Amino acid sequence: MDDLLQEFIAETRETLDALAGEIVAWEADPADRVRLDSIFRFVHTVKGSCGFLDLPRLARLSHAAEDVLQSVRSGERAADPALVNAVLAIVDRIGEIVEAIDAGAALDDSAEDLLLAALEGKAQTAPASEPAPVVVPITSAPRAPARSIRLSVDLLDRMMNGVSEMVLARNELARRLRDSGDTTLETAVDRLSMTVAELRDTVTRTRMQTIDSLFSALPRLVRDTAAALGKKVSLSIDGADVELDREMIELLRDPLVHIVRNAIDHGIEAQEARRGAGKPEAGRLAIVARQSGNRIIVEVADDGQGIDTAKLLAKRIAQEPARAAEFGALDQRARLNLIFEPGLSTRDEATTTSGRGVGMDVVRTNVEQIGGSIRLDNVAGRGLTTTIEVPLTLAILSAIIIEAGDQHYAVPRQAIEEIVAVGSDAVRIDAVGDTLLASVRGRRLPVIRLNAVLGSDGADAAGGVGTMLMIVNLAHGSYALGVDGVDDTQELVVKPVSPAVMMAGIYAGQMLLDTGRPLLLLDCAGIAEQAGLRFERVIAVEEPAEEAAPPGIAALMIEALDGQRRVVALDAVERIEAVEPGSLCQAGGRWWARGRQGMVAVHVDPASGEPAGAELTMLMLPGAGQATGYLVRRALDIVTVPDELLPAADPRVRGVAMIDGAPVEFIDAAWWSPPTDGGGGGRPICLVQGVDSHWTDTMLRPMIEAAGYRVARDLAPGETAVVTLAADDEPATAGRVVRLSRDAATGQPTLDTITLAQALSAGAAR
Repeated sequence: MDDLLQEFIAETRETLDALAGEIVAWEADPADRVRLDSIFRFVHTVKGSCGFLDLPRLARLSHAAEDVLQSVRSGERAADPALVNAVLAIVDRIGEIVEAIDAGAALDDSAEDLLLAALEGKAQTAPASEPAPVVVPITSAPRAPARSIRLSVDLLDRMMNGVSEMVLARNELARRLRDSGDTTLETAVDRLSMTVAELRDTVTRTRMQTIDSLFSALPRLVRDTAAALGKKVSLSIDGADVELDREMIELLRDPLVHIVRNAIDHGIEAQEARRGAGKPEAGRLAIVARQSGNRIIVEVADDGQGIDTAKLLAKRIAQEPARAAEFGALDQRARLNLIFEPGLSTRDEATTTSGRGVGMDVVRTNVEQIGGSIRLDNVAGRGLTTTIEVPLTLAILSAIIIEAGDQHYAVPRQAIEEIVAVGSDAVRIDAVGDTLLASVRGRRLPVIRLNAVLGSDGADAAGGVGTMLMIVNLAHGSYALGVDGVDDTQELVVKPVSPAVMMAGIYAGQMLLDTGRPLLLLDCAGIAEQAGLRFERVIAVEEPAEEAAPPGIAALMIEALDGQRRVVALDAVERIEAVEPGSLCQAGGRWWARGRQGMVAVHVDPASGEPAGAELTMLMLPGAGQATGYLVRRALDIVTVPDELLPAADPRVRGVAMIDGAPVEFIDAAWWSPPTDGGGGGRPICLVQGVDSHWTDTMLRPMIEAAGYRVARDLAPGETAVVTLAADDEPATAGRVVRLSRDAATGQPTLDTITLAQALSAGAAR
């Protein structure tokens, strides 16, 4: 009898975890007969087992719930909120009794009469005025029952270790046969490999469980938390079929519950506040799970108010006033991560749900202890996304063994689309400042040099890229990873590494070769993040043609702060850097931003408006002894601008180019570049009038700028020209005038460069 009782307790526990979500889903859609039948079968099974095991209290509760659900099935009663609340209360009580039976503890039964009365509609378990939260739970088709048994986790671990050793032994045997050249055992080895692969898959799945078991309790949690706070919340769940190690699921349960409660309590505003902000009354909470290589990613996103980083910073400074300067210098990401500090909370007063400053620090500690990581993406006023990444723990993965410097690493095979050789006809690598872009089979991809990320000494082939490019596909985009070589593809055993190694952000675990030598498994998403790569758009380009490049000026098309497209000469851009809005500040009458090498001055085009919004980008422009940034929203594409530009009235614009049938301003980068004298606007001006713009840009501009001048076609109010270069028929009275004529026979412009150089030299010395 004891064995039967323990079996009943174990089965009831498992069913209760999923049942709460089913009841909430049924409340959202009372016409869902499939879920109603599922709930009815559960209470019917409990009632039958209680009679056999002599558990009268459980039999009484389950029998009453069965009668009520049967009346709903027959149409005699409606599934209103009061009935659903009563059924949930009965299910909760059944769970409490089961736990008491397992612990051998006494449990008072005085409240059970009230529960039964509420079930019959004679009482309410919650005030009638309580708002009913809108919850849209996970949608899934009903699954057929599967045969199952329960096994000890220790036994599963021993099975998994045994299969892992078998895989390594199989790999070593295959390698030795290859080296020996003996083909007599080839058929037997192939058969052994097939058998081991099938056994490996079967044993691996014994420890794996769909993450649905983790998500099933969330609809009930969201419903109850939202009701207690007087809020309305809409929940969507995706990816419940993703599989994860059973033990990992249990370790993730508490962190996920805390994050969901935080999103409802701290993030999603009350109904009045949401209406005032122009948002729907019902807050949106989305939970998504997906697999990326050897990692499981769980995202919890809400459309609430986000985290007030200024408030967090003020609280942290209040805790340690002596470190105010240090805390004040933190960038936006570091300020956001203050939420993980013990004792910090965005709530001023503690409630029963939150505000005591404990929780997020424990969440991060628990996640990191299992080799995972947690990241926050915050948009003030629009919401917060919390991303948890955890390893699959012990697994066997098909991996590609690569070389970087004098070391070998493993890369998940499923993340690699193709591998191409650098220098082949299918690959072209272009440099945009210090950024590399690869054109591979009709699309342009950013290039990440693995040696640079790892800090190792690599090959110098193709400018340090390596000999091979691996096209890596991630959830949000793709990139080309430059490596020094590709050695082999093997099925290898994956094991977690220490938290200290995982904190580097570029490793997903370690793998064992058939020789027993360990290899570090690279995290392709972590490498992209470490390299500062942000996925916004993959730039499509046509296949490079063998004919000569079209005439024109190579330019970088950007999206300006005002959302308009503009172009700037490609050779005027030294590099492109991402800038977080939180790092921008004003001092001394100009804007400053934190770049790779510290704070740099940035220019904000007055025509584009104030910098605001999501993450921005700055084009680093070279100068004499210093660099400056030109602030834009993002870089879009590399284009060829026609030689002939339409004139522009704005002196900051070289001209207007027709691109794809639309006029696009060609920014004069020299206007924003740092002057040779280091001043903000102290460079002397060389005014050019009546001279062909293309001829000026290609022939004259380098010489004029090298002499320390800024080339302008018009003068802004208050500006004066030191030297004026004008055509013969162009009136010019400003500064020292140098005339340009045209050859009578050819019509080509002619200029005495010695006279121009003397004028520039005299003007600069003045």
